[in-house]
Amino acid sequence: MKFAFLIFKVFPYGGVQRDMLRIAHDCVAAGHEVTIYTGEWRGDMPDARIRVEILPSRGWLNHQRHQSLIQAMQQKLQQQPVDLVVGFNRMAGLDVYYAADPCFVQRAHEERSWFYRMTGRYRFFAAAEEAVMGVNSTCQILLLTEREKLSFQQWYATPDARFHLLPPSIPADKFANKDREQCRSYARQQFSLPADANIVLTVGSAFIRKGVDRVIDAMAALPKDLQDKTWLVAIGEYESNSNIAAYCEKRSIAHRCLPVGGRADVADLMLGADVFAHPARSELAGLVLIEAMTAGLPVLVTDVCGYAPHIAQADAGVVLPAPYTQAEMNRALMQMLQSQQQATWRDNGMRYTNNIKNTSSDSAEADYIIALAQTKGGCRG
Repeated sequence: MKFAFLIFKVFPYGGVQRDMLRIAHDCVAAGHEVTIYTGEWRGDMPDARIRVEILPSRGWLNHQRHQSLIQAMQQKLQQQPVDLVVGFNRMAGLDVYYAADPCFVQRAHEERSWFYRMTGRYRFFAAAEEAVMGVNSTCQILLLTEREKLSFQQWYATPDARFHLLPPSIPADKFANKDREQCRSYARQQFSLPADANIVLTVGSAFIRKGVDRVIDAMAALPKDLQDKTWLVAIGEYESNSNIAAYCEKRSIAHRCLPVGGRADVADLMLGADVFAHPARSELAGLVLIEAMTAGLPVLVTDVCGYAPHIAQADAGVVLPAPYTQAEMNRALMQMLQSQQQATWRDNGMRYTNNIKNTSSDSAEADYIIALAQTKGGCRG
């Protein structure tokens, strides 16, 4: 069978982009064809078994470019029909939607003013979400967390039958055959740090939404003796309006913060770090949390993250409750860096993710997509 994967842009280390590529490879490994349609691709291309078509888009505003890109995608699908259309962004014409983003309309009402809800941007994204979640659609939804399902149903009354809850994907292969002590040495040598340095790691491409600023504030609040042997390694390609260097300088912590951009050695750095910090303001799921657990890296996370309950259930770190306070974040980071529980958190996380891997399919998303294509239960057109 032939599948089309639609995504607005692909960039290194973006969570949904990694998920999309993994699912595409699983579909190809099962004997099917996948073509990815996108408007932008940064980073390495997938292997030759997966076709990538980069399509043009026009418009002064972001949502206008998205609308133009969607039209170009729809034209391509008319020219090159497929058995199933899978979307990784919300838009009309999908058979399957991979729900990696929180409910747009809910966030617009809770976090934005009434004026924002009068804009063309709001109308565009609200209509795109309605096309996927509305009661008149039959689009099937691959869901990452049960909590987000309730949000969508509150606004759209989406029937239960259209949701398919996925188990977390366990990236065990990333960390297989790697030696932890070698990775600890590697991480410190990469950044010319002392052998006994504490490394706090962040991974993500949204400076504010992922809470990297909160980590920097917590680093600045560490006691002097602990701060002097602790460094933040911040992996990610942040938004153009995010000036992490200036933020760190203002807090007199620039010499302790290393913004290292996108990197291909995230697995080695996870195995070599001491704490993974992810105090996000919003995170539908957070596969990076599962990756950290799989690596045996203790996790410090806010409870707004969809996968935060896995950290709590495994006892693999510290979950900060809502409402968030910076003082509590500061205390948690200080205590985790000094805690005798680090080995226990490490072992608990690895044991927990190993159990999920042993009791669920490694290719659950592809399995659903293939099964849905076979039953022809899509909503295209």
